[in-house]
Amino acid sequence: MEAEHAERLKGKLDGASLAKLQALNNPDVSEFVADAVALGKPDSVKVCDDSPEDIAYIRSRAVEIGEETALATDGHTVHFDGFLSRKRNDQARDKGATKYLVPAGMKLDAKLNQTERGSGLSEVRGLLDGAMKGRQAYVRFFCLGPTDSPFSISCVQVTDSAYVAHSEDLLYRGGYEQLRRAGRGAEFFRFLHSAGRLDERNTSAETDKRRVYIDIAENTVYSVNTQYGGNTIGLKKLALRLAIRKADREGWLAEHMFLMGVNGPGGRVTYFAGAYPSACGKTSTAMLPGERILGDDLAYLRKIGGEARAVNVEEGIFGIIENVNPDDDPEIYKILTHTGEVIFSNVLVADGRPYWIGMGSEIPDRGVNYAGEWHAGMTDPDGNEITPSYKGNARYTVSLRHLTNLDDRLDDPDGVPVGGVIYGGRDRDTAVPVQEAFDWAHGIIAYGASLESESTAATIGAEGVRTFDLMSIFQFLSIPLSKYIQNNLDFGKNLPQPPKVFATNYWLKDEAGKYLNGKLDKAVWIKWMELRVRGEAEGIAGPTGLLPMYEDLRRLFKQVLGKDYAQADYVRQFTIRIPENLAKLDRIEQVYRGVADAPKLLFDTLAAQRKRLMALQEAKGDYVSPLDI
Repeated sequence: MEAEHAERLKGKLDGASLAKLQALNNPDVSEFVADAVALGKPDSVKVCDDSPEDIAYIRSRAVEIGEETALATDGHTVHFDGFLSRKRNDQARDKGATKYLVPAGMKLDAKLNQTERGSGLSEVRGLLDGAMKGRQAYVRFFCLGPTDSPFSISCVQVTDSAYVAHSEDLLYRGGYEQLRRAGRGAEFFRFLHSAGRLDERNTSAETDKRRVYIDIAENTVYSVNTQYGGNTIGLKKLALRLAIRKADREGWLAEHMFLMGVNGPGGRVTYFAGAYPSACGKTSTAMLPGERILGDDLAYLRKIGGEARAVNVEEGIFGIIENVNPDDDPEIYKILTHTGEVIFSNVLVADGRPYWIGMGSEIPDRGVNYAGEWHAGMTDPDGNEITPSYKGNARYTVSLRHLTNLDDRLDDPDGVPVGGVIYGGRDRDTAVPVQEAFDWAHGIIAYGASLESESTAATIGAEGVRTFDLMSIFQFLSIPLSKYIQNNLDFGKNLPQPPKVFATNYWLKDEAGKYLNGKLDKAVWIKWMELRVRGEAEGIAGPTGLLPMYEDLRRLFKQVLGKDYAQADYVRQFTIRIPENLAKLDRIEQVYRGVADAPKLLFDTLAAQRKRLMALQEAKGDYVSPLDI
């Protein structure tokens, strides 16, 4: 370690911590840690490696300092994020306070939230100055993707929150040894976080000064005055922004996608990646009973050996707990109700047990939750109901390794072959439950680049608003939209057999507002997709893609769910709603008319889809049964 770095860390690190830092033989790591410590001014610093002892220290520390509270079930703890009212809280990703720091001469798409690098650094570092006083800081090392893999990205996190560090231990692979082997000059992503001043509940007290700034010039994320995981667990969506830029430079894809293996006939497994905005069925699809989970949130895709291959960036789940119950999510419900390491957040606690909305059992009318002492009918200062668990953003954090349906290729350094890519949003009146694109380019443009979803409480802002969300990654983009779309188009070009592309919609409603899909119908849709990847099911060529045939679905409903599937239900679900589809094309084309350098193929593909819809409308009317196509 350089003398100047050692001097700045003097008196903050004990001998063991200093030795761990020196063993890395990486001056860039030492400089980052020394700068973070000098800026945050913690009372002491604990450098952790991958050892069970250091991981256990963090876990116990989170309870010791009151960021988590032990629950009745062994291994279960609860954490609360700050709450004053529904409008003033620390319960979701703060899109407004999350900005890219853009150096002079660099341009990002005008739609991306950004500020000039110099002034942004001055602001966020000013807020971080002395923010760790009175606390211990933790230096953590993790790896995005499997270690010792073409997909691996090393990461260093400095935080004064044991809760954040504990969460990361459940969510990510340890990366200390990998970074040590890489030695001098190894590249890594940097994350610096402070919860800031804490209130009497050990939650961030100055969320009005919450800032999450991403320095794209230095691969560094600064986060302050917040504890909520989406703003502080740097390796999640914050690292995704850095990885997108790295992928752009190197010719691969960093995606907001789950990974799962679908069991097919004869014991085969077909792997799918899927992009869904928050609260649109992403985790419940990845966790389908009887299938194999690899990951529920983030994936890297590379071309290896002439195939599209993918890995789960993570090894855990930071999942929305609302409506997790034994009927709809049996695997995860079992983990949440039995002994084992689980961090609950923003749920109701009564008699040492966690309760949440939609758990399938009675919820007590009193307890402690994110607002403090709680009772049924309680309202916040703005007059809004305080629900038992925080609606839309109560969470659980668990390791995937506890799941009985975990695929055994989670840590395969070369990833798994991707047979299909799925895009799904929350859409009440337009898209059919499942369809297949005509080819890779059609799927990327008509499904991925045209993805819309109704907003939920998982992000700050109004609920129920239909919003454009390019490939479920729009708010995380760190390169121009046009470049991102072109990268996706290019990825499939030179593959002998690119993955098939599908679209799903679990949220279609009838005129009375009743859902047309059952919650477990997705188990049938995924089996149909698996058969299509393997060339073992037919497709009907509709104007927006290939639709399932009734006979195939009838057979699958009986095989998968033991249910009879009526032809009338098939017609209601798969009717082509032409006016709504044309209105969607209007919205999407309007978006891209404002995007510089949007690929010509995008407009050509949308125009061809419009032409097919209008031809069918002229021949058959506004609403066309799949039986009449």
